[in-house]
Amino acid sequence: MKHEKYLTYSDYLHLEKLLSLQEERSGGAGESEHDEMLFIIIHQVYELWFKQLLHELEFACDRMEADDVARLLHTMQRILTILKVQVHQLDILETMRPLEFLAFRQRLEEASGLQSYQFRELEFILGYKRTSVFARYPEGSNARKRLERRYREPSLWQAFLAFIDARGHSVPREDLDREVTAPTEPSAGVQAVLIRIYREDPTLVQLCERLVDLDEGLQEWRYRHVKMVERTIGARPGTGQTAGTDYLRTSLNRPVFPDLWAIRTDL
Repeated sequence: MKHEKYLTYSDYLHLEKLLSLQEERSGGAGESEHDEMLFIIIHQVYELWFKQLLHELEFACDRMEADDVARLLHTMQRILTILKVQVHQLDILETMRPLEFLAFRQRLEEASGLQSYQFRELEFILGYKRTSVFARYPEGSNARKRLERRYREPSLWQAFLAFIDARGHSVPREDLDREVTAPTEPSAGVQAVLIRIYREDPTLVQLCERLVDLDEGLQEWRYRHVKMVERTIGARPGTGQTAGTDYLRTSLNRPVFPDLWAIRTDL
């Protein structure tokens, strides 16, 4: 009698394949370093969260286009919650002391978090666009194709401007028609529209404040990341031929939605 095969938890999650992906480079002929497993898992989990954030941010743009405010606000809250989890994951990574990381660091060779194309995709969808990052990915590679596609798509901020314009808050034409590949820049015209929204439209104020929360959360993650690296390797150069913490500090205090910060003085 033939038995019907039921879908199992392990099958659904491809669990065996997933658990086989943590390949330590220490060990081999020598002794493996205990903390390398933690290092690999934390960074793999980050990449999974990056994938989910991209999924949610794309959905947020779709909800703006559909004028679905309730689902949009719910999606933004989920994005913020994921970002908080990502910040807290650094607490786990900081349980690895400097000597424990240095015991296997040289095995990373040129591998660096700078090469995370999903994180660069996140920067692009949030409006921090620049062509300089393409040089890290070979032409024709999957990573390069993904980044080039994301570079040519409207950012979350551009979707937001189109959304509030469609809701009757007239955004200046030059801001609506900006080239999608251009990075987000402050706009006096947009700031005037945002001030009116804060004074007249409580529903859209909720969305604006969640965008501020997202921007602040991203800046918090960058700051915590810098301090974690400094705590672990000090002033040493970073992997991937970077200047370590000096390089990472250049990304601090760079808002992705500058207009929402600029209006605070005038509200």
